[in-house]
Amino acid sequence: MEGRPAAPGPYRATKLWNEITKYFRAGMPLRKHRQHFKKHGSCFTASEAVDWLHEVLRNNSNFGPEVTRQQTVQLLRKFLKNHVIEDVKGRWGSENLEDNGVLYRFPSTSPVKPLPSSYPPKENLESFSRDKERLFKLPHLSRRTFKKHELLQSLENLEKTKPDIEENEEDTMHRKEISQEYVQETWRNIILIHLQTILGLPSLDEVLQPTQIVPEYVIYNMTNTSKHGVVILQNKSDDLPHWVLSAMKCLAYWPRNNDMSQPTYSGFERDVFRTIADYFLNLPEPLLTFEYYELFVNILDLLQPHLERIAVEALQICCLLLPPPNRRKIQLLMRMISRISENVDMPRLHDAMGTRSLMIQTFSRCVLCCAEEVDLDELLSTRLVSFLMDHQQEIFKVPTHLQIAVRDHIEYMRMAQYKYPTEEICAVLPTYSYCKQITSQEFEEQKVSTSQAAVAELLENIIKDKNLSVKDKKKKLKQFQKEYPLIYQNRFPTTENEAMLFENKPTIKQPMLSLRKPRFRSLRY
Repeated sequence: MEGRPAAPGPYRATKLWNEITKYFRAGMPLRKHRQHFKKHGSCFTASEAVDWLHEVLRNNSNFGPEVTRQQTVQLLRKFLKNHVIEDVKGRWGSENLEDNGVLYRFPSTSPVKPLPSSYPPKENLESFSRDKERLFKLPHLSRRTFKKHELLQSLENLEKTKPDIEENEEDTMHRKEISQEYVQETWRNIILIHLQTILGLPSLDEVLQPTQIVPEYVIYNMTNTSKHGVVILQNKSDDLPHWVLSAMKCLAYWPRNNDMSQPTYSGFERDVFRTIADYFLNLPEPLLTFEYYELFVNILDLLQPHLERIAVEALQICCLLLPPPNRRKIQLLMRMISRISENVDMPRLHDAMGTRSLMIQTFSRCVLCCAEEVDLDELLSTRLVSFLMDHQQEIFKVPTHLQIAVRDHIEYMRMAQYKYPTEEICAVLPTYSYCKQITSQEFEEQKVSTSQAAVAELLENIIKDKNLSVKDKKKKLKQFQKEYPLIYQNRFPTTENEAMLFENKPTIKQPMLSLRKPRFRSLRY
């Protein structure tokens, strides 16, 4: 859109890349290998790296169990290209890595990608806080649920509403009308405050700018919906083509009646699926748009079981920011792939891949990707699409608390202006009560604490790994101690604690057969 800022850099994805490379370097088991009659120390095969990294990614909340082995291979290829690893001859820079027995090792230094930018300085945070103090107060939130179009109509008719109290000519002269610009600014500020509190960030500068919030989109997405909550477009030229809608309906309600008039044949449903996939994969930009990439990537931190409700609330608000055609398309797509994945009557759409995995792998790139090349794009989008598919009904519900907040705030301002027509009304918008707002220093301390907890967990995994020999375990612990001396010291405060780990040596069992030399008796009498 003209006048809109460029999409922010992939800050969160780069940060996540650095964390994974450090974790992989510290945790990947190394041992001696023989290849072509030559011994190579402290290395690993490509297949060993795939095994280990695949398990790590599946258990990581940022990626989840949907990660495939092939995606893990692709990530290792990125490692080789960026010199996170090299082959035993020191070669790197290409993506020529397969799931096989070729040997690789870590270079002497592991490159860390520079972050696109950092969080804003302290004065910016204080400025943001002062701006919030100058905003307007919402004294009470009603619990009443709004019907369709009620909010929009109430906002449009504000100027037509008659006050409950008498006003004289002097009051009328001094009273300031609530402009449409002010109403839109109220929407923008309420959304920013809610999102900042839900995401737990000291500032949204790295993920969302105020100018990226278009109140017209938000209001349209909340008020122009069908009975199922799907956005209805007034301009049909922005909608999905009729043949795509028909194909999506055909698979979503398979094998029930649909508006497809063509006769079915063996493999018909696969052809229909490929038709739908081709349309979405050839869109000029992802459905969540390049502009909001950083915003949605930051929500990946919330995709954990104990934070599921908060993640849904965050995605509810973020999906309202989309242009109405994009919101409609992603709503219909998520509804379709969710139905297909749960349909036990649906024939197999792929010979080697399950239906759910096929849906996620096929459409992840057309839902979320960065305008710049990001090495973790596919893994991040897979995780997000999996969550969107599983919670699409809740995520695409209209969050009525935003409607209520804006409506009550505007009503309060009108009444305050009627009562005090010559005074400036100064109040504060309410903050969301998901979590306590913290300072930037507290945020950095919590971030370090979380990273240390993950590294400490890695140490425990090394200690408890029964597949490691005593020699390899000692080697890994020595390497860990060199990389993270403080965490190692907390786990083993004394040498006695460290020695206890290896004190239970296996005993050698006595042989079943006696090795004593048998006595031979003479056969002579």
